[in-house]
Amino acid sequence: MSDCCARKANGKGYDLAIIGAGSAGFSAAITAAEQGAEVVLIGSGTIGGTCVNFGCVPSKTLIRAVEVLHRADSARRFAGVSAAARIEDWRATMRQKNDLVATLRQAKYADLLPAYDPISYRKGAARLVEGGVVADDEHIPVSKIIIATGSRPAVPAIPGIEDVPYLTSTTALELEALPHSLLVIGGGYVGAELAQMFARAGVAVTLLFRSRLLPEMEPEIGAALQGYLADEGMTIISGASYHTLRKTAVGTALDLTHDGRPVTIEAERVLVAAGRTANSEGLGLEGLGVELAANGGIIVDDRMRTTRDGVYAAGDVTGRDQFVYMAAYGAKIAARNALDGDNSRYDNSAMPAIVFTDPQAASVGLTEAAARAAGHDVRTSVLPLEYVPRALAARDTRGLIKLVADGKTRRLLGAHILAPEGADSIQTAALAIRHGLSIDDLADAIFPYLTTVEGLKLTALAFAKDVAKLSCCAG
Repeated sequence: MSDCCARKANGKGYDLAIIGAGSAGFSAAITAAEQGAEVVLIGSGTIGGTCVNFGCVPSKTLIRAVEVLHRADSARRFAGVSAAARIEDWRATMRQKNDLVATLRQAKYADLLPAYDPISYRKGAARLVEGGVVADDEHIPVSKIIIATGSRPAVPAIPGIEDVPYLTSTTALELEALPHSLLVIGGGYVGAELAQMFARAGVAVTLLFRSRLLPEMEPEIGAALQGYLADEGMTIISGASYHTLRKTAVGTALDLTHDGRPVTIEAERVLVAAGRTANSEGLGLEGLGVELAANGGIIVDDRMRTTRDGVYAAGDVTGRDQFVYMAAYGAKIAARNALDGDNSRYDNSAMPAIVFTDPQAASVGLTEAAARAAGHDVRTSVLPLEYVPRALAARDTRGLIKLVADGKTRRLLGAHILAPEGADSIQTAALAIRHGLSIDDLADAIFPYLTTVEGLKLTALAFAKDVAKLSCCAG
């Protein structure tokens, strides 16, 4: 995209400079423009950033595409019902995905710029200097700056990794031909989602990780999901110690240690899904006293301020809460504070987190371990989905619901769901936590029957009752 929207000669008169034209950058720019500020938005790479181009949108549409195959295979759960589905043309599926990405990139990013007259867009690399920023060798004087340069796939330090043609979460979503076999390294949300997606597309998948599946979620959820993935035919290796990646006649081999024994896993392709790294290099931060965390993320406080006066940061570049909606939220806070006296505070205490596996994993608030570490008198309730009528009617009881509460105040501290429709149920718990509701409030609330979200009520009731002895809709 050209600099057609850049209007101010020599960058004079800007109130705010934003480096990065992804979700966080656009959120900050629009927020500032709506307050009447003159903004220069500087972007390098593809406009729109990770989510629309390389992450959320392409991965979720492909996950949904192969989910159709699984739904057909699972029709046998219902007596007298059979169905069949197959991939006829993966290239066509990829082209459709690419069309969706291009459409949303244009509609939600490029086409928005002319609608906000105070925003001047410049394409190119930028860095911070005394008194402003430099973009394509042009000095732009500005006193307030927001860094929103996002992140990229992390590459673990496995010997030999640079000598093999490994895939990342970006390049894996560009494959026009499915490999026969795939080794996925990493048990976080990206590894879990993509491993299941490729397995359902007919690829022989081995998923391996150093600790446990979904390590940031409740262990009950990771353990249950691991079992369901194995039931679908995936090979899963936990507690692995990696040694060497190397090329073979088949494709790639990983030498590792598992259960104290040397093991070699071979596959046509290898996908590295070991988290993400903040794009904090090349911005001139060190010379201006902008401090970085150990993971490379820019350190910010609860006002999104960095350690340099007048410089803020938001989104994945901070190395925390790496979800697109949190990037947009944090960027709004940064823009408001940069222009209006640091009065807004970043609050992630009711931040929902979703993993789009099947069943979906969803979480908000504190885990049991985090609640205990924070000094709460913790009580928990765990309800398998076999006690939720929706799951029984759907003949799919995979999953569970876990609630974490304070034993003294009975306030809800955390909610954790593993269910085929868990993603659409977690927001009820998020609102409950945000507004300080108790498990008694949840138990007394009216929930619609035969919904997954009704499981929150049943799990709240299960703190004090045997829900197996309740009639339908009984509280």
